Amino acid sequence: MRVALDVMGGDLGPRATVEGAYLYLKHASRKDQVVLVGDREIIMERIRNYPPEIRERMDVVHAPDNIEMNEVPTEALRKKVNSSMVVGLNLHAAGEADAFVSAGHTGAQMVGSLFALKRIPGVKRPAIGSFLPSEKGMVFLIDVGANVDSKPLHLLQFAQMGNIFVSQVFNRKDLKIGLLSIGEEEKKGNELTLAAHQLFKEYLPNFYGNVEGRDILKGTTDIVVCDGFVGNALLKMAESVMSVLLKSIKKNIGNNLFTNLGALLVRPAFTELKRSYDYEEYGGVPLLGVNGISIICHGKSTARAIMNAIKVAKTMKSHKVNHLIKEKISEKKV
Repeated sequence: MRVALDVMGGDLGPRATVEGAYLYLKHASRKDQVVLVGDREIIMERIRNYPPEIRERMDVVHAPDNIEMNEVPTEALRKKVNSSMVVGLNLHAAGEADAFVSAGHTGAQMVGSLFALKRIPGVKRPAIGSFLPSEKGMVFLIDVGANVDSKPLHLLQFAQMGNIFVSQVFNRKDLKIGLLSIGEEEKKGNELTLAAHQLFKEYLPNFYGNVEGRDILKGTTDIVVCDGFVGNALLKMAESVMSVLLKSIKKNIGNNLFTNLGALLVRPAFTELKRSYDYEEYGGVPLLGVNGISIICHGKSTARAIMNAIKVAKTMKSHKVNHLIKEKISEKKV
């Protein structure tokens, strides 16, 4: 497995990305390699003290530019052809890498992946998902921002792609798929969800039915499907919940002896709660539907998150996720 890594992307930049590559290679197969794409001088300085057996599995490709978070994706991709994002995606598209991983500009990565890698034949719209915690584990929400406007067929394909990704990469069986709506009843929802519901009933054997927002954290289904506009708003809301919760707990703990003693007793539970909300556990998620493996990481990704993102890329390749998506999409013409 040979992964191209955008070294310059993310809030922590090379400090996290290069270290993440090291952590991955330290425990990976001797055949695995990471292509470090970014400013050569910065990269060489960071890897110079690594053991020789790790350095020999690291290739460096010079890409001095970086796409900043405030740049317009299409303009940045066109102007910054020497950016780590563009160079890394082109390496993957040319077959010089089996996957691309980045914690950089999400919009630029989505647009760049579509341009460089194209779509899997039959896929109408690529989509990106995200994991949210629930009472029963984790829920995969798709789409969370790749598509602002969607059609019923798009939602059906989001469900199919999400189902394959979660089952193959995370070894989850007997998954239930829910369609996000304003009510559980089949006849509730807008035109999009009403039409999508009928497609889901016909083409998804594991379709649970409509789910409401409250069902997500309950874990009523393993996968929740919605359009990208709703999904992105929901994701941002969910990300803020943990922050508010932890701040509230810290504010009230320490006021007196009893709350301090109580804090010690419940610390393991809060540690587990924080871990369940931690994006680092999953590293990154792919832009599903492109004809390649483009893993999108959180902008605040640490070395551990980058390591796990590379693991996701490797599992996607070894489990032939894109091939399975192509087969599923071509099974029946809707």
